[in-house]
Amino acid sequence: MDNFTKNNSTDKNDLVDQAVTEQPVDDQLLKDVQGSGDSEKNYEDMYAESFKRFEEGELVVGKIIAIDKDYVLVDIGYKSEGQIRIQEFKDDHGNINAVQGDEVEVMVEYWDEEEERVVLSKEKAAKVKIWDDIKTCYDKNETIKGVILARVKGGFSVDIGVQAFLPGSQADLRPVRNLDEMVGKTFAFKILKYNRKRSNIVLSRRAILELERESKRSAILESMHEGKVVEGIVKNITEYGVFVDLGGVDGLLHITDISWGRVKHPSELFSVGDKITVKILSFDLEKERVSLGMRQLTEDPWATVTEKYPVGSHITGKVVSLTDYGAFVELEEGIEGLIHVSEMSWTRKVRHPSKIVSIGDAVEAVVLDIKPENRRISLGMKQVVPNPWNVISEKYPVGTTIEGKVKNITDFGLFIGIDEGIDGLVHISDISWTKRIKHPSELYNKGDIIQALVLDIEKDNERFSLGIKQLETDPWTTVAERYNVGKEITGTVTNITDFGVFVELEEGIEGLVHVSEISAEKIKTPVGKFNIGDVITAKVMNINGEERRIGLSIKRLDIEDDKALLGEYIDNMSPATSTFGDILRENLQNESNKQ
Repeated sequence: MDNFTKNNSTDKNDLVDQAVTEQPVDDQLLKDVQGSGDSEKNYEDMYAESFKRFEEGELVVGKIIAIDKDYVLVDIGYKSEGQIRIQEFKDDHGNINAVQGDEVEVMVEYWDEEEERVVLSKEKAAKVKIWDDIKTCYDKNETIKGVILARVKGGFSVDIGVQAFLPGSQADLRPVRNLDEMVGKTFAFKILKYNRKRSNIVLSRRAILELERESKRSAILESMHEGKVVEGIVKNITEYGVFVDLGGVDGLLHITDISWGRVKHPSELFSVGDKITVKILSFDLEKERVSLGMRQLTEDPWATVTEKYPVGSHITGKVVSLTDYGAFVELEEGIEGLIHVSEMSWTRKVRHPSKIVSIGDAVEAVVLDIKPENRRISLGMKQVVPNPWNVISEKYPVGTTIEGKVKNITDFGLFIGIDEGIDGLVHISDISWTKRIKHPSELYNKGDIIQALVLDIEKDNERFSLGIKQLETDPWTTVAERYNVGKEITGTVTNITDFGVFVELEEGIEGLVHVSEISAEKIKTPVGKFNIGDVITAKVMNINGEERRIGLSIKRLDIEDDKALLGEYIDNMSPATSTFGDILRENLQNESNKQ
């Protein structure tokens, strides 16, 4: 062939002889050459084509001329057919995708001149072609289609004819929640970079989506106006609202505009990626700020609240929130009413609503007041049942003796359980007529069953007054009968003060010996002259039953004793002195009458 290449002869006969000697020639070709009237140049071109030598790695187009069990034979214009392994034409199911007569692009892997054999590859030709396409796409910033094969570390493996890498951050505009959903799908990609020697290709789907979004964004900005209803995708969730992607333009759906009802946190209702319908509330084109609303898509429930929940009507709702001053009850979505702690019970003093209800409880209440302009409804739980104070005076009129359990003991008295939720108070002053009580616990314990008399009922102030001592007669009403004025009595010293000495005459009945009535001699204080527990005798000077006072005198008793001794002395005197004795006796009698 080298000799043929070097031969520049123009003699047809010599050329034919030389060809026959060096290489067999197709008969038809020889006849065509010998009988042809073509020029010498055409003949050389045609014949040289049959001896063409291809470079290894060169891409050529050939025609399938035969198929056997091991190879597919392809005519590429060489003096012998090229061979392609049959496996390169088999699909995943083992079917052979080769038809005689079809043209196929192949690459020359190597050729053997001695054996006159050329080995071709369709697959390598396809890869070379793909790399050319990759270069063209990259240079012209075009897109290329591929199938995501599998998830790999940091992203995905993509088949674009050769294997490429799609980083996870370049798979979508926002993080993909379920990566497995993308596997097996076909997408268009941009080529971010490639290295043919290393067979390294990095793709981006996000770049295409960003261009599409920018195009949509411009269109959306032009068509956007207040009041328009649009669809968007939840992009981000915060405690104060939801950011919504409207197609390249982000809008804020504030937490107060999500629902007419109570929303603690937007995450209760939304997740990133959710598709939602919203209404444009306001739009600032220069700052590209969009305020969105969702509750505005429905009618405000407060518009008809007075018709649906008139004052006095009974409602059933769910407790949704508790505060120190009451419980909020949801009547329907967007409508909440407040049950104040003072409206929870007729009889109990509720310090915190948690003592009565819990969040989530279903409660029955009565509508007490409605102020739609302030979005307020006042509710009452206690109004569901009759007020027990309205019938308590009929059930327990003043003067009735009741029996109950001591429920509580305080410094000022005892609380006695009367009816469910109603307690009566026995004040410390109404426990005993006569005993000096420092604290009710001296006489009673919590849980004791006692009797008491109904003294008074104040329905408006919800007060029920009881008395224990009133069950007995007041001993002071008959004290004058037992201790008449002038009577000499004996008692025990119970208390000593600067102004006198208290003497107990009987249980609960005390008299006072004033300091001026202790002795004929003038003394400033009785302290030191008496001891508690001393038994003394005194004279009853006065009695005041209303003020519970008895006046006693030791001095007057001593004076009387002195007078008695003097009278006895006079009675025993001689007759010679009778005239003087009579005079003295008369004077003493007059003084006694004056006293």
